[in-house]
Amino acid sequence: MTAPAQPVRYMGGQAVMDGVMMRGEDIWAVAVRRLDGGIELKTGECANWSQAWGRIPLARGVANLIESLSLGMKSLTWSAEVNTPEEDRLSKGGTTVSMVIALAFFVGIFLLIPMLGARGLTSLFGLSPLAFHAIEGLCSLGFFLGYLTLIGKVPDINRVFQYHGAEHKAIAAYENGVELTAEEAQKFTTQHVRCGTNFLLTVFVIAILLYSLVGRPSVLVLIASRVVLVPVIAGLAYEVIRFAARNMQRRWVRALMIPGLMLQRLTTREPSLEQVEIAIAALNAVFTPAQTAEVESRVSA
Repeated sequence: MTAPAQPVRYMGGQAVMDGVMMRGEDIWAVAVRRLDGGIELKTGECANWSQAWGRIPLARGVANLIESLSLGMKSLTWSAEVNTPEEDRLSKGGTTVSMVIALAFFVGIFLLIPMLGARGLTSLFGLSPLAFHAIEGLCSLGFFLGYLTLIGKVPDINRVFQYHGAEHKAIAAYENGVELTAEEAQKFTTQHVRCGTNFLLTVFVIAILLYSLVGRPSVLVLIASRVVLVPVIAGLAYEVIRFAARNMQRRWVRALMIPGLMLQRLTTREPSLEQVEIAIAALNAVFTPAQTAEVESRVSA
């Protein structure tokens, strides 16, 4: 394997409907496979405000999460419209309602039900506050795993998980300095340490530890603590993943990342070469001129 001539910048991305979104240093791009077999590409400039927090621990994690959520929703909405007739597309109002319903579903299933259920069990059996938070965290994680397992059986979602795998393979090919082709990228695993799935598992673990400091107050105080601590948890999780990505050569770091990497088996699938091609198209679109020149130099190497 030939090492790249310049330091490789970490890339990030997300699977969307029939495609992949990639975020570069200054540009983001979404590539989608059209029904006629062609590739539809949309690009835009990255927000600059999040970069201002880049050197501030914890704060940079929150800023990156907000930017990722915003960019992710924008990319998903556009990708869903590419192969959808205009008369069947959701209006802005319909999209907003869908997002509100999805948020309410998330809060109810992964926050309120585990919290109230754990509170009831610990009160019934006289368990400690630490046991309460452990039960709550395990219930949330269990619901999350069950949710991923079930939606993975839906054909459309299964295809999204394939594009998720394609995104990881394309990024791995770039970061490992090989020629950036679908055939070369396909040789890599669908697992990646900086995956959002790994981030979510880290969030669950950190949440259990932080919430245990709150004790077992009233329901209103519990809900308020969950809301207030979200930025702290997200910031800490980001720092953990950031540290792991830079220290994967250490055996103990690789060992700690195993659960998160295994969890990605639920959110990624082996993609086809055509799907990896889409991920590479999005990746090529976000490169700086220096990155493009470095990638092109790999062909002759």
